[in-house]
Amino acid sequence: MKLNELADNEGATKKRMRVGRGVGSGKGKTAGRGVKGQSSRGGVAINGFEGGQMPVHMRMPKRGFNKPNAKEYAWVNLSRIAKAIESGALDPKATIDEAVLVSSGVVRRSRDGIRLLAKGTVETALTIVVTGASAPAIAAVAAAGGSVTVTAKPKVKETAEAAA
Repeated sequence: MKLNELADNEGATKKRMRVGRGVGSGKGKTAGRGVKGQSSRGGVAINGFEGGQMPVHMRMPKRGFNKPNAKEYAWVNLSRIAKAIESGALDPKATIDEAVLVSSGVVRRSRDGIRLLAKGTVETALTIVVTGASAPAIAAVAAAGGSVTVTAKPKVKETAEAAA
């Protein structure tokens, strides 16, 4: 068999319909687009248009809110820090801050700061300085004899008395 002998099976392919080539072709004159109207003309894309009825994407209720200036934190679990200490990427006696976590490869980038989460355990006493930390993570590090310093300002909920 040669390249020039390759061919599809009989009936596997269908020739495309050439529209607008005379009345005798079956798709002449209006070329299957009907008579007049928006869709009979060229350059028209009516995606999601439902003939004047309220489109489904507008009928659906809106939910939630995406804050445009929301802070995006990178996060690291205690298990990941423990693994890095075992492998020698982090020194447990030195202060572990965001720059150290990024330079050692524990976190790819710090974004708006790094948040410490409590998945996993830590056996050694560590001094960690991060933008945010969950309460269980702080408790787990404290139980191992270490400390966590949170540099971000804590969120303060305004009460009706404080606002007045």
